[in-house]
Amino acid sequence: MDTIQVLDKTFVPYLSEEQILDRIKILASEISADYENLNPLFIGILNGSFIFAADLYKHISIPSSISFIKLVSYKGTSSSGTVITAIGLEENINDRHIIIIEDIVDTGKTLSTFLPTLHKQSPASIKICTLLQKPDALQHVLDTHYVGFEIPDKFVVGYGLDYDGMGRNSKNIYQLSTADEY
Repeated sequence: MDTIQVLDKTFVPYLSEEQILDRIKILASEISADYENLNPLFIGILNGSFIFAADLYKHISIPSSISFIKLVSYKGTSSSGTVITAIGLEENINDRHIIIIEDIVDTGKTLSTFLPTLHKQSPASIKICTLLQKPDALQHVLDTHYVGFEIPDKFVVGYGLDYDGMGRNSKNIYQLSTADEY
């Protein structure tokens, strides 16, 4: 993997596609075992989780369904502190087992704002599956049940993650170069 340029920032290799896919297969196996005979509903958080959600869902071996919701909280390389629901959930989730698919949990603001809305609809359970988690950045208490990788509090792009809408299309994940740190 080579260094990449996204807009005005340089990013260095962090996780390869092979590492990511190997971990996704393990997560899918764990989820499939935990939810056997429960027909869960996966809810992908757009835009960042779309690649992770697709790859994860391809390896889920149990009856289930998937939907997406769009929540927005980032501008540039930092959280705006405000969560906006741009596309809502249309499915009835009453008594359904819900698995939220996130690309990254850093401060936890997005999910801590969204979870009460889901709880009001009386699902049977809600669990969170995230590809990446930044324990050092967490500011809101969240119980992430399935974590692909714990990473340092550094800005990353690729594999669905973006910098101002760009860089999502890389099959690898890259970390902001120390020379460009915000």
